Amino acid sequence: MNPDPEILRLRDLMPASGRMLSKIISKPEQPKVIDSPFPLPWKRDRPIWINFDLWSRLNRPQRDLLLLRTMSWSSAIRWFKPDLYQGLVACGMLGAGVELVQGDTVGVMVAAGLSAMAGTQIWRASKGSKTELAADEAALRIADRRGYTESDAARHLLAAIEAVAKIEGRPSLDFNELLRSQNLRSIAGLSPVGVPEKF
Repeated sequence: MNPDPEILRLRDLMPASGRMLSKIISKPEQPKVIDSPFPLPWKRDRPIWINFDLWSRLNRPQRDLLLLRTMSWSSAIRWFKPDLYQGLVACGMLGAGVELVQGDTVGVMVAAGLSAMAGTQIWRASKGSKTELAADEAALRIADRRGYTESDAARHLLAAIEAVAKIEGRPSLDFNELLRSQNLRSIAGLSPVGVPEKF
């Protein structure tokens, strides 16, 4: 597959906010069909890497939903929003700076440790089930504005999750993918059982 026309088509598919943040990059050497690194706070761009040789094995609706889902996940991670952990990261960094100026090694270590622990919690939350499910639902809302019905979009995303696992040679889906699949089956009307609220 020639990546250039597909990249242009995918950029047109994304909402304006996604086009401003996300940058689609061809990465033929990666073993994953599509990947997006965890967005770091000092980087404005949020790259989405696609192996277009593997990408071409998916049908167009699956590709559309997979891109919208990846973009939604990447866009949902915000380091600078009013939240307990973001506040702790900021306080820890500020404290480490003050202690560094004063020459207090122990104080620097304690403040830096506080920042590191809060940063770890932000990272864990971004990889958690709640964030994964929210990214799927955000992708379905965007797809609705692009001509897909919610149930059709859920079916295409469900099929894409399963197809990607086969293309990448994985023997089974991981826990988050199984949870997402069950939620998508419920949204698509394929299963009466949804995801419990505690997840």
